[in-house]
Amino acid sequence: MPELPEVETIVRGLAPRVEGRLLRAVKVHRPDVVAGEPADRFAAALAGRRVTRLRRRAKWIVAELDEGVLLGHLRMTGRLQCLDRTTPDPPYTALVFHLDDDVRLAYADVRRLGRWRRLSTAAWAAEEAHLGPEPLDEAFTPAQLAARLARSRRPLKIWLLDPRNVAGVGNIYAAEALFRAGLDPRRPAASLAPAEVSRLHAALRHVLTEALTHQGTTFRDYRTADGADGAFRRWLRVYGRAGQPCVVCGSVLERLVQGGRSTVFCPVCQR
Repeated sequence: MPELPEVETIVRGLAPRVEGRLLRAVKVHRPDVVAGEPADRFAAALAGRRVTRLRRRAKWIVAELDEGVLLGHLRMTGRLQCLDRTTPDPPYTALVFHLDDDVRLAYADVRRLGRWRRLSTAAWAAEEAHLGPEPLDEAFTPAQLAARLARSRRPLKIWLLDPRNVAGVGNIYAAEALFRAGLDPRRPAASLAPAEVSRLHAALRHVLTEALTHQGTTFRDYRTADGADGAFRRWLRVYGRAGQPCVVCGSVLERLVQGGRSTVFCPVCQR
C-alpha cells in the first residue's frame, strides 16, 4: 500500500499541473471505486469545479476545490498518473479526471480497492481532526510523540500503523523506523524511555525523508505521477528481508505477524 512517501511524491508531481485548473469532466469506468454516493452524481458534482490546492494528509490525496473537497485513497494497487492528450489510458483505469487544458489524471486500480469520495469542507475538517500529527511537520516533536505513546499499551508496530497516532506511516516505514531506532516491535508503546522516544522520533523522520528523496518504494504496483518506479527499495534494511542477515550484526532477521501484518526485525539489534 502506498504510504506517506509514495502519496507525497504523487502529490508533489501533480500539484503544479493541477492547482488552478478546472475539472472539465469526470469519467467513471468502475463505479465501485466511488464511495458515499452514486458514481453519476459524483461525476456531475465535480464537473466545473476548480482545484485550488492539492495536498496530502496521512495516506489521502486531498484536492481542495472551490466548493468542497475531493479525496482519494490508493489502498493496495491504485495508481494516479498524469497523461497528455496522446497517451492512452493505462490498463485497469477506473476513473479519469479531464482538466481544462486537455491534461488527464487517470486512476488505475487492478483490484479496485482504492476509494474516491467528495466531502464538504466542514465534513472533511471534522474527519481530519481525528488524524494524528504528520511526522515530517515541524510541530511533531519528541515530546508530542512521548505524550501519545504514554497513553497506549499496544505493541509499538501496531501503534505506529494507527493513523490516529501518527499519520501516514504504514508497514514498510514502521518496520524500517523501528529497526533504525533499535526498538523491538512487540514492546508496549508506553514502555519507551525518553531516550528511546527520541530515537524513534529521529528514525521516523529520517526514514520518511530518505524515502521521499528516492520517490518512495516500488515492489509491484506503485508508480509516481509520471509512471516511474520509486527507488527506495534498495535501501530497505528489514522490510521483505526475513531469513536474511541483519545489515548491522549479521543475525538472521525474523518475521512475525502483528495485527494481520508481517513484521520483520532483528532479534539482536532491536530491544
